[in-house]
Parts: sequence; structure tokens; C-alpha cells
Amino acid sequence: MKNEKLTGDEYDALEWIRRGPGRDRVNACVGRNAKRLSGLKLVQYARNGSVTLTEKGQEVLFLRRCVQSLRALDADPSAPLDADVIQFLSRKSHIAPRAEGGYELTPRGRESLADISAQEP
Repeated sequence: MKNEKLTGDEYDALEWIRRGPGRDRVNACVGRNAKRLSGLKLVQYARNGSVTLTEKGQEVLFLRRCVQSLRALDADPSAPLDADVIQFLSRKSHIAPRAEGGYELTPRGRESLADISAQEP
């Protein structure tokens, strides 16, 4: 999964699929990226033509939320985080609760964030 670099447009398409369509049609963003996302096994087509996320696609979106949360905490320790992200990052020792409220990055979290930033163009 580390070698699969997704563009912002592809992440937007995955997020749109996760939320579910307001109508029965696929939007242009999903249409542009469907072939690649399907090839990466992030989405699948049903017999009726509907598009759904695979387990791998859900994992990719969750990891993106975790990285975005680490960046938000690096900028502002009082940034709001989702409960599932807090649980995951705490269990992995990437964040720790602060006495004043909120969370702070641990040295391990800062190291992970630096590694992620170094891999991006």
C-alpha cells in the first residue's frame, strides 16, 4: 500500500463513495478515477452498477484522516479529532493527552509525521 500514491482528486472520489451518492448516479470525480481505484482494489462495482468502497479503500481513508489529524495537532494541540482517530493514534503511541486539554504529539508521532512528510513530493 505504500507504493500507491493517490492524488487529491482520487482521495476526493473515495470520500464521495464513502459518503454515498445523493442520487443513483456517479459524479464526474468518481468517473475520472474509477478505473485506477478499481485496479488498486479500493472500490468495487456491483452488478447494478453502483460503486462501493472495499475494506482496503476504507483503510486508506482512515489512514489519511490519521495523517491529517497528526498535522492538525502539530499546528494546534487543541485541534478537534474524531474518537476513532484518537483511539488509534493513542494505541500506537503517536499522541498523548495534555493536562490543559487536547492532545500533543509524542516523539514517536513527530518521527512518523516527519517520515510521512519526507515521502511526499
